[in-house]
Amino acid sequence: QVQLVESGGGSVQFGGSLRLSCAASGDIYSRGCMGWFRQAPGKERERVAVIDRGGKVRYADSVKGRFTASKENAKNALYLQMNSLKPEDTAAYYCAADRYYCGDNYRGYNYWGQGTQVTVSS
Repeated sequence: QVQLVESGGGSVQFGGSLRLSCAASGDIYSRGCMGWFRQAPGKERERVAVIDRGGKVRYADSVKGRFTASKENAKNALYLQMNSLKPEDTAAYYCAADRYYCGDNYRGYNYWGQGTQVTVSS
């Protein structure tokens, strides 16, 4: 059974930082691909960062240079360090995983966390 549990969201001002964490159970951490997605009100869910099985990270253009996704194998954890936050980063952020799919389309991921809200004020 795969479970993903996010934590670390909150409210910050423009230019601030937050770190999201995702704890993964089951074999998905070692065997699959994992990533961070976000969904703002009225918008479609979008990729923020995806880490493939080889550990390579792909970022959305909108977050390159500001966000860093990483994994900590000893804790089966996935992180998203978010710096220089902007109001347009406001969204619910989700951790996602899949055993086979490693693409950028959120529809390809079968396992999701409950989401954590990030709100950036100007």
